[in-house]
Amino acid sequence: MMRNSTHQFFAPCPHGLEDVLADELVQLGAQAATTAEGGVRFSGDFPFCYKANLESRIASRVLWQIASGGYRDEDDIYKVAYDLPWTDWFDVGRTLMVKVSAQKCPLKSLDFITLKIKDAACDKFRKLVGYRPSIDTREPDMRIHAFLGATRFILYLDTSGEALFKRGLRKTSVAAPLRENLAAGILRLVGWTPGMPLLDPMCGGGTFLLEAAQMALNIAPGIERNFAFEKLKNYDSRSWRTLRDTRRAQQLAVEPLAIYGSDLHGDALEAARENLAAAGLADAVHLTQADILEISAPAERGIMVTNPPYGVRIGEQPELAALYPMLGDLLKKRFAGWNAYIFTADMRLPKLIRLSVSRRIPLFNGALECRLYELKMVAGGMKRTTKSS
Repeated sequence: MMRNSTHQFFAPCPHGLEDVLADELVQLGAQAATTAEGGVRFSGDFPFCYKANLESRIASRVLWQIASGGYRDEDDIYKVAYDLPWTDWFDVGRTLMVKVSAQKCPLKSLDFITLKIKDAACDKFRKLVGYRPSIDTREPDMRIHAFLGATRFILYLDTSGEALFKRGLRKTSVAAPLRENLAAGILRLVGWTPGMPLLDPMCGGGTFLLEAAQMALNIAPGIERNFAFEKLKNYDSRSWRTLRDTRRAQQLAVEPLAIYGSDLHGDALEAARENLAAAGLADAVHLTQADILEISAPAERGIMVTNPPYGVRIGEQPELAALYPMLGDLLKKRFAGWNAYIFTADMRLPKLIRLSVSRRIPLFNGALECRLYELKMVAGGMKRTTKSS
């Protein structure tokens, strides 16, 4: 693993955020960034994965490509995996897990493929050092990822460890929380930049607020956590320490920002307060307990972004159907000059809110298909739309 040689990486992300992730990685210094379904391929020297893990707000992981090839059966994959220099990369004392995903794969059992890859790595260790790594499917030191297409496969080592949306900041969760990297990607999609007034009137645990405050104060999302690359044999602790210390020195002092959050429910607002306090950002964000139908714009212009309830529980659907037209009236009356963005899995919203939807962006919250609806509010109101979602 030569320090200055070029390595291939893949960064998965929530579906729909591939383009903004590619832009982010290029800004960080990635080479040859190209989008693929569910992520971005890119290249760089090996220490670049330190920077990508530390600074990417949108990636779910940073995977280092260690092999690729064609295959006809499980034995072809085993042979390629067995030939890899596993003992050069990590110690036998590190715990291990294998995760396999596939698209148009002709083989019958992904579980059997997973077993063959695990056996290949363990058999190689046993041959060279006399022992094999232990398997830990919950909190492993090393994660091997495999992707199988119709005729070819790719093997990766995960340099991240825990998923990157786990910033190590959120202490209190609410029902169906929004993942941090999805929230960060949405903020980028809507064009919010630090300094613009931002409001989330149904803030729940405060994920949009946390991500925006970190962006505004130039806080790297991974600054308070550890990564799997620290357990690799080629780990350069001096380079990592220098990178992290330099990045920490670039943070801005916490001060009140034009970032506002509110929620009708006191328990949700308390969760947001606890999360902001745990991140050291309690003084940066303005929080208020309020009904969304009773709020006013906190500035002349700005961006509203929110993730309302999806109406998945019995009894919520009629409540939401009644809420949307009232929300449309509120936006017309009190938020002229603002752009509103509503992220939801409820496809009825465009018809019920009675406002013109200028953009519909398909996104996924985990496996749940959603839409990010853009409503540009202008003086004098807006016409109702009847277009389908």
